[in-house]
Amino acid sequence: MRAKSVLAVLFLLAGAVIARAGDEKKEPWKVSGQLEEACSCDAACPCWFDSKPTKMTCGGGQVIFIEKGSYGEVPLDGLAFAFMGQSPEGKSMMESIGNWNFAYLYIDEKASPAQRKALEAIARATSPPAAPPERTKVRYAPISRKIDGVEHVVSLGDYGSFSGHLLAGGMGSSAPKIVMPPGADPIHKEYSQGRTTKQTYNDAGQKWSWANSNYMYGTFEVTSEDFDKFNAFMMQEMEKAKAEKKKS
Repeated sequence: MRAKSVLAVLFLLAGAVIARAGDEKKEPWKVSGQLEEACSCDAACPCWFDSKPTKMTCGGGQVIFIEKGSYGEVPLDGLAFAFMGQSPEGKSMMESIGNWNFAYLYIDEKASPAQRKALEAIARATSPPAAPPERTKVRYAPISRKIDGVEHVVSLGDYGSFSGHLLAGGMGSSAPKIVMPPGADPIHKEYSQGRTTKQTYNDAGQKWSWANSNYMYGTFEVTSEDFDKFNAFMMQEMEKAKAEKKKS
């Protein structure tokens, strides 16, 4: 059963990679900044380890704050984008990729038309192909963050917000870090673990309001080449899985 699940995930991811490759002219891009992420799972989120969520579904998302960035000749310094989604009941995040209840992208409303197009392209390249087209939407919203001591407060305008803080590590150390979980992409290859104080969301037919759930924080510097390599690796894994299936 485990092999079938992995193979299904690889097929979905590989199919999305192929589709994206033909969707638009590829522009080289690079971004560095911070990842802010929160979801309904108890900390730490098991979904990144291909396990089932701690509640019936995993609902939440990531917000990317760009310090320095560009898409071709388009500068992206100081802008942001976000992904919010929800996996189906009783399914792990990875095994249900492609069939999530919804997957919404939020683009910084202060971006120019060219920057909005660039941010959407990067958001699609760095977010999982989680839901079918009819359940995938793009919004423009004010995206902001306030850091008050240890608390990080992130807002998507009227659509929702979350507030989170890092956990103390063992023996008085700094926040525990998770490195290269099985579901890692180039942005999630290392992050610090925390817990939400509160999370709300009022879009996609949802009315979320919870606390003491999963929160993650990370810094990153990634390029389109990094994600090209990641996608190539996923394609290779798919070919290996296909070969193993033929042997069995």
